[in-house]
Amino acid sequence: MADLLGSILSSMEKPPSLGDQETRRKAREQAARLKKLQEQEKQQKVEFRKRMEKEVSDFIQDSGQVKKKFQPMNKIERSILHDVVEVAGLTSFSFGEDDECRYVMIFKKEFAPSDEELDSYRRGEEWDPQKAEEKRKLKELAQRQEEEAAQQGPVVVSPASDYKDKYSHLIGKGAAKDAAHMLQANKTYGCVPVANKRDTRSIEEAMNEIRAKKRLRQSGEELPPTS
Repeated sequence: MADLLGSILSSMEKPPSLGDQETRRKAREQAARLKKLQEQEKQQKVEFRKRMEKEVSDFIQDSGQVKKKFQPMNKIERSILHDVVEVAGLTSFSFGEDDECRYVMIFKKEFAPSDEELDSYRRGEEWDPQKAEEKRKLKELAQRQEEEAAQQGPVVVSPASDYKDKYSHLIGKGAAKDAAHMLQANKTYGCVPVANKRDTRSIEEAMNEIRAKKRLRQSGEELPPTS
């Protein structure tokens, strides 16, 4: 019996010490604060969504507005606004490089921005439809001019004056024309006429004479004068 009672008592948890009680109390207080903060954050999100729904609704009902720019928001707020805009059937975009400076712009579907307008906002510039239209017309004009130039082919440049008239006092007006008529092709190009050759001997005669001279030099005899 004593052994059974002893085993039961040893298996029971010991009462918490003073230090354990303080740790548990702090843990309970921290959990309560965290729960309260979560509830406050949830309530803030609900209130923010209601406010955005009101602003988006007013924007839709205002026929004079085609787009609306909101103040910079954090990531969670931008996400809520994008969701509200999507539910309302509008278009929205975020602009700005730094996360703290990013803002949202919303557009009505029938006035959705063009790529040029979006690029302007991404560069941090204001969109000017008049300047954009002028730029578009200039671009189309340049493109048409290039197409017309391609169809006409290469441009032939004509000199303003004739070089023969410019130098007529040096070469004469008919000098170049007369020289051109005097030039004739040499039909015997590459061949020397027999009349132009200085040596009229045949190849065999020339070779025989060269051999004779060589033999005479070797024998030491005096060479006879050549005619």
